[in-house]
Amino acid sequence: MKRTPRLTLLTAAVALSLVPGHSAVASPTPGGPAAEPFCYGEPSTPSADVSDLKARFSASNWMPTLQEMYKRRWPSGEKLAIAQANDQYWKQFVNTRSFEGFAESMMVAIHEETHMWDLDPSRTRWDVHIAAWINASQQASAVPLHGGFPRKEILPLITDKLSDSMDGIYLRDSQQGSYKLQGVLAEQNAGLTGLPAVTVVQEYIKGVGASNARDIAATNLRYLLLYLRVAKDKHPDYWAKIKNEPKLRELVLTQFLRTAYWLDKSAPFTGKLGSPDADKITQSNYSPANLAILEEFTGATVRRDTDKHCTT
Repeated sequence: MKRTPRLTLLTAAVALSLVPGHSAVASPTPGGPAAEPFCYGEPSTPSADVSDLKARFSASNWMPTLQEMYKRRWPSGEKLAIAQANDQYWKQFVNTRSFEGFAESMMVAIHEETHMWDLDPSRTRWDVHIAAWINASQQASAVPLHGGFPRKEILPLITDKLSDSMDGIYLRDSQQGSYKLQGVLAEQNAGLTGLPAVTVVQEYIKGVGASNARDIAATNLRYLLLYLRVAKDKHPDYWAKIKNEPKLRELVLTQFLRTAYWLDKSAPFTGKLGSPDADKITQSNYSPANLAILEEFTGATVRRDTDKHCTT
């Protein structure tokens, strides 16, 4: 979503919040002549002890607590928090009344601070190029966009009600629906980054503030795949432009594999971090038409077995 009206960001975040081990991290090389199989992964230790942080937590030490909590459990979250430490908007998103509320609020807080990092004018030029914070060691920069078409054009391809609440916000709304590939990618990255933010602290989450984290990640991937399908079918000139952009193709592949990685890690917490619809949306994301467009666009072949975060 566009960086200028911050109220739009907050409104969407509020609306959405209501409704062990790791593999090596590397950058894929989609379409390369000697592309090697690639698995997305990043460090996380959800079992790391944070009881001392919980005991000392207060409204005055929430930022040091946030950074230390993620240093122990999800280093990518720590690095993002350090990078964004001086952002004045944190307090709109962080619950400082209790440690449990604090942990629960991380889905929205990290989602929105990912937006703040990605869409900073020093990194992103609207509809021209975008940046994306992926993890502590990997950030995409100056990814060409070439404009695009309104994302509401994907609506005819959505024939179920699984993502209806998000469809209303991001596709049927007159302003949000007019956003192009910029909006699709920005929301996809922010929504996905909010998922590990709560997955690694799930035992402290008692309310419903993160109860659609998995649905958000699955739905935003749905939007990206459908956007590529409409680009090819309805906007062939635009399709040709974006298919010729290696940085964009790499980002799309990385985000597909990264979504699979975190949906798998969060799967045991369905109910707390997502509804059963998240898995149904994911199943549709792996339909023949969606996998065909992904693989045509990226030049990579993704695995269909239990290692869905990998290419072949």
